[in-house]
Amino acid sequence: MSLFENLSLEGEPVTKSSSSSPNSCGHRCVSYGVCMLCESTVDKSQGREFDFILPGLQLSHEAVASTKRLVTQFHCQKNNNKKLHLVLDLDHTLLHTAGVSCLSIEEKYLIEEARSKAREDLWSMEGDDSIDPYLLKLRPFLRKFLEEADKMFVMYVYTMGTREYAEALLEIIDPEGNYFRDRVITRDESPEEKTLDLVLAEERGVVIVDDTVGVWTHHWSNLVEITEYNYFRVDGQQEPKSYSEEKRDESENDGGLADVLKVLKHVHSEFFGVKEELLETQDVRFLLQEVDIQLLLN
Repeated sequence: MSLFENLSLEGEPVTKSSSSSPNSCGHRCVSYGVCMLCESTVDKSQGREFDFILPGLQLSHEAVASTKRLVTQFHCQKNNNKKLHLVLDLDHTLLHTAGVSCLSIEEKYLIEEARSKAREDLWSMEGDDSIDPYLLKLRPFLRKFLEEADKMFVMYVYTMGTREYAEALLEIIDPEGNYFRDRVITRDESPEEKTLDLVLAEERGVVIVDDTVGVWTHHWSNLVEITEYNYFRVDGQQEPKSYSEEKRDESENDGGLADVLKVLKHVHSEFFGVKEELLETQDVRFLLQEVDIQLLLN
């Protein structure tokens, strides 16, 4: 189910109603500044923009809150899927990219390997007029991680890169749209920091995986910090050599994504391991605190 299909807004279809008037309408759903129900002009301060779902879309604060609640209830309580929500960063979390012109002499061999498509984890990407061609390296265990996480979570991508950049990467990671569909948030919608305000699910049911803690100013309690993945030599790196220069890679079984998947499975199991009537009180933020304590004790 896509995000827009989830916007039933308390069960009412998003269509014009003959009985709606500017005075009685809550302007729940707005398109390019015009209410989709009463057709009056609506100021941006009366809601939140969700351009990543549908260009020009704005939802009222009430509609956002009710949609978050309904979506969480649907996935957690009203079907057999038992899914939470997972927000994934891209760069240094799921993959690493490097401009071809920035490769060290010892990394130049990768250009031909990427172009020949001899490896399923290494891709050559063309930049636009202002961006050099670059190489994309998928993090070890990525395919299995997405397959397993998809069984437990509705997944978002959230990146500080541009939408064009994100879509180019997702053509490699999720070409059929099986995992993320329209749940892709970029710096075009969130230029300064990342926020769960744009994720249509209650925070109590959302887990974040990111290598950069500082961009999640208000949501640290939802965050699982993953080790930063650098395959190529990065600016200023001295010793040791990069994975690519040594022609090796992070471990699949004991690397960052494998470790995070263990945490996600634990949180999912604990969240749904209670009686159904207690699900409304479950909160991943408390469960993540317990995971941290267990890791410290071990």
